[in-house]
Formats: sequence, C-alpha cells, structure tokens
Amino acid sequence: MEQPKKKFYTPSEALPKIAAFCAYQERNQKEVEAKLREYGLNEDEAGEIIIRLSREKLLDEERYAKAFVRGKYRIKKWGRRRITQELKQKGISDYCVKAGMKEIDGDEYYQNLIDVLEKRNRMEKEGNQRLRRQKLTLFMTVKGYENDLIKMALDDLGKEPEAED
Repeated sequence: MEQPKKKFYTPSEALPKIAAFCAYQERNQKEVEAKLREYGLNEDEAGEIIIRLSREKLLDEERYAKAFVRGKYRIKKWGRRRITQELKQKGISDYCVKAGMKEIDGDEYYQNLIDVLEKRNRMEKEGNQRLRRQKLTLFMTVKGYENDLIKMALDDLGKEPEAED
C-alpha cells in the first residue's frame, strides 16, 4: 500500500491550521515547532509563526505548564518529581515549571498519595510484609512521589484513623 504523500504548506496556509492545533488543547513550543516542520516550513518560518502565536496568546508555555500539572496531578495522580521531569523533557523553562507546580495543593497532594497507595496495596499479592513494602515504595517512586512522603504514608497504612475532635 502506498503512503499518502505529505502535504506541504506555505506559512500563510500553515498559520490557520496551527492556530486550530493550538486552540484545540494547550500546546508547548516544541510540539508546535515539530508540527510546523512536518508542514514543510523551515526554522525561520516556524519561528515567526511561533512568535505570532505567542503574541496572540494561542501559545503560552506557563499556561501549558499549569494545565499539564493540573491534569497529571488530578487525573493521573502523578507525584511532583515525575511531573517536573516530564515538563523538563518537553523543554519547558524552569520558571514555567515552578509556576505550574504552584497548581498543586499540599493537602490534596498527600491525599492523592494515600489513595493511590491504598488502591495499590489492595491489588498487591505479595504476602511478605518487607517485600510488599518494597514493591509499594517502588510503585509510588515511579509515580513520582517523594521518598519521605511515601515512607510516612506507608507507616500510616493499616493504622486505624484517629478520631477527630
């Protein structure tokens, strides 16, 4: 079967397409640049379009970082370390990463960790307590949670909740 021929666009044809691409969901500069290159635009043409999109507020790295953090932390229940790592891989500046991380509420964050840990604990088949704890720790580390919080949550796991006054 023949591959369909790639269509190349002029900068003026590419602009409305890439504007729609950005309007559909938050994008970062790297994604937009890659898409423009697929359209057959050179670096200068892509750069000019990116500047225009930024000026028109269709492309905003800080807004992207905030939306990314909210989604990964609320829906995927990722920890701070993994979210930061993923944003850095996407080429987001440290300033924007910090701004995005402010979206995380500390109490809700710890509750997420507890919820994920309890769910994983119910699914874990390991009977040996030491190995079970190791497996749970590894799982939570991969999710991106900090070791001190994981340890605290594991220590609380299985204890009766304290009665509130």
